[in-house]
Amino acid sequence: MTSKTHVIGVDLGGTKTAAGVVAHSGEVLMSETIPTLNRAGGEAILDATAALITGLVERAADAGMSVSCVGIGSAGVIDAVAGTVVSATDAIRGWAGTSLVAGLSARLSLAAPSVQTVRAVNDVHAHALGEAWLGAAAGSSSSLMVAFGTGVGGSFVLHGSPVLGHRFVGGHVGHFASPLAAVDGVPLPCVCGGSGHVEAIASGPALYEAFLRFGGSAVEAVDTRGVFALASAAEGLDAGAGAGPANSRTAALRAINVGAAAAGQAVGGLINILDPETVVVSGGLADAGELWWKPMEFALRQELLAPLVSVPVVRATLGNTAAIVGAAKLVLK
Repeated sequence: MTSKTHVIGVDLGGTKTAAGVVAHSGEVLMSETIPTLNRAGGEAILDATAALITGLVERAADAGMSVSCVGIGSAGVIDAVAGTVVSATDAIRGWAGTSLVAGLSARLSLAAPSVQTVRAVNDVHAHALGEAWLGAAAGSSSSLMVAFGTGVGGSFVLHGSPVLGHRFVGGHVGHFASPLAAVDGVPLPCVCGGSGHVEAIASGPALYEAFLRFGGSAVEAVDTRGVFALASAAEGLDAGAGAGPANSRTAALRAINVGAAAAGQAVGGLINILDPETVVVSGGLADAGELWWKPMEFALRQELLAPLVSVPVVRATLGNTAAIVGAAKLVLK
C-alpha cells in the first residue's frame, strides 16, 4: 500500500463501538462512536457496525480520501484466520459463533463497495498493537501490554505482530492462578468459570468486592470509583466532609493495595517468562493514579529475576484511540 492509503480501524467492545479513518502514519483523521447492541445478537451488531463503517467511508470520500480496508479489534476470542468469534462472554449476548469478517464483508460489498479487505483480531491485541506501533512501546522489538479494568487482558507483541496463540487464546493473562485470589484458603470465583485467577482479585469489579469483604460500606462507595475516592481521603489527598467513615476508608485502601499487589505480581511473573523489551500497563485501574500504580509496580519489581530489574514499565499513552490505531495497523502492512 502507498503512503496515501487510508483505512478504517474499529474497536468493537461490550458497551460501545468506535471507528476511525486512519492515515498511513497512524493519525486518526475522523472518528465516530455508537453503543454496541450487546443484547440484540451478532447479526444486529454486524448491521450497526457496517452502518458505522459506511458512514465513515462516505465522510472520507467527501474529504477526498478513499478507503479500501477495514481492521477490527473485537471483544471475544477471535479466530484471526477464519475471521470468526470463537467464544465470548455474556457482555455481548449471541456474539460467539458470529462470522465477523464474512458478515461485515458481505454487508460492505453492498453499502461500501470500495472496501476490499476486512481483518479482525481480539480488541486487546489491537490495543497492544496500537501502543507498540505509536504509543508507549513505540520502537520496541517486543512489548507486553496488560490491561486492568472491568476485566484483565493482555497481549505480547513481537516484531510488530501480536502473538495470538495456536487456538487464538493468547493474551488471556487474567486467567492463571494468583496466590492472592483466595479468602481463608478458598479460591475466589472467576468470571471465566474457574477460580483463584488473577482477574478474580485484580480487576475493577474484584477490587470493589474486596472492599466490601474488608468491611467497606456500599452506601459510602457504590462502585470502584467510589473506593478510590474513599482511599484518597484516607491518604489525606481529598480530606473533608463526606469522606466516609474510617472503617470504609481503611477497607478502600486495603482493597486497592491487595488488588494492585495481585496485578503487579502477575505482570512480574509474565515478565520473567517473556522477557519483553518494554512493559505497558493500561486500563481504568492504571489510570486511577499513584494509589494503585505504586503498590502495583512495587509488587511487580519484587517478582523480577535479576537480569530483568531495569525493565521499563510504563503507562499506555494512546488512550481511547489505541485499539482503533492497532486495528488499522492490521491492514496497513
